Amino acid sequence: MAEFHFLQPIDVLYLRGNRLFGDSSATGEALMPPWPSMVAGALRSEMLVNGGVDTGLFVNGIKLSSELEKSLGSIAEPGDFRISHLMLAKVNEGKLESVYLSLPADLVVISDGKVKHCHYLQPQALSASILTSSTCEQLPLFKTEKPAKAEGGLWLNQIGIKQWLNAQPITNEHWVESKELWKIDSRLGIALDEQGRTTLEGQLYTVDAVAMQNHIGFLTGVEGANGLISDGVLRLGGDGRGAHHIKIAWNPLEPDWNLIEKTKRFRVILATPGLFEQGWLLPGMTQENGEYIWKTTDFSAHLVTASAARAETISGWDLAENIPKPALKAVSTGGVYWFDRFEGDIQSLRKLVESGLSLIAEYPDKKRCAEGFNNIFIAVWPL
Repeated sequence: MAEFHFLQPIDVLYLRGNRLFGDSSATGEALMPPWPSMVAGALRSEMLVNGGVDTGLFVNGIKLSSELEKSLGSIAEPGDFRISHLMLAKVNEGKLESVYLSLPADLVVISDGKVKHCHYLQPQALSASILTSSTCEQLPLFKTEKPAKAEGGLWLNQIGIKQWLNAQPITNEHWVESKELWKIDSRLGIALDEQGRTTLEGQLYTVDAVAMQNHIGFLTGVEGANGLISDGVLRLGGDGRGAHHIKIAWNPLEPDWNLIEKTKRFRVILATPGLFEQGWLLPGMTQENGEYIWKTTDFSAHLVTASAARAETISGWDLAENIPKPALKAVSTGGVYWFDRFEGDIQSLRKLVESGLSLIAEYPDKKRCAEGFNNIFIAVWPL
């Protein structure tokens, strides 16, 4: 069972992705929300320090206590530790007030000039005269009487997440704008000569730092920590900026499982980026008779369609091995898949939510699974 910790930055955070700087005066954009590997590394390092273990000696294979070894394992073979959740949250005086989820790919918010309206995309079959490159017979669509531009930068609050999980209407009170959670604080810098440690002429750059709003931080679910994470201060993100962290109680939000079992259809949303061996297809999906079937030893379901943003590239730096991590294509957080004709035990779906898709596939490896990639939510399909 996961335990939850709230990480609240003390200062701005440098949350970089894998984009290199371009020409002189280029801007290094912040990645928000960050990859779960950021908090995985911070918490595991904190566990070693609290256990009196030098992180450098851990890299060299020092013998750990039985509890630490069970949780962290070794560099080559991770233990039970796994990031199960990474969400933004608001905590005031130790009390969790709300959690936040970036707008799922099956929601579109449009404005009529005064009021914003949120709509669910619905899978629909196109006319035979319309040709697309989609491999699915249906596409997630929203029909509107006049052209409209979708609003961006919105996050569902805790009530909004409950509404979305159960396919209920989403209104203005169910979301917040990103500026209510964090703001970008641009910082100016100049490149240094590595040998002389002097500044390089004309090599100015700007980096976007993330300044969290009051009481806003990261709600992190951790499995396999075995109570080894204590409240305190840790290093988080680029430059190792400080963050307070406390253990906090939270019950993960769930859909109406009885309704999913009754209707035999559901939606899957990626709660963290998805690293899949077959590109955008979830682990265990195969193509049969012109359609995609998601099949495991416990259940099967037919893919109707999917909606996701452009793929992103996940990489990073392996501090233990002192080498770059392999760059892998990933389905972005918020991607949604629609399934029908579910057959099997509904509890198998609940286990996938609790344990992530690594329960049915360890691609690309146990290290990435421990870092918190491939986590999902399952939701009711709107009628």
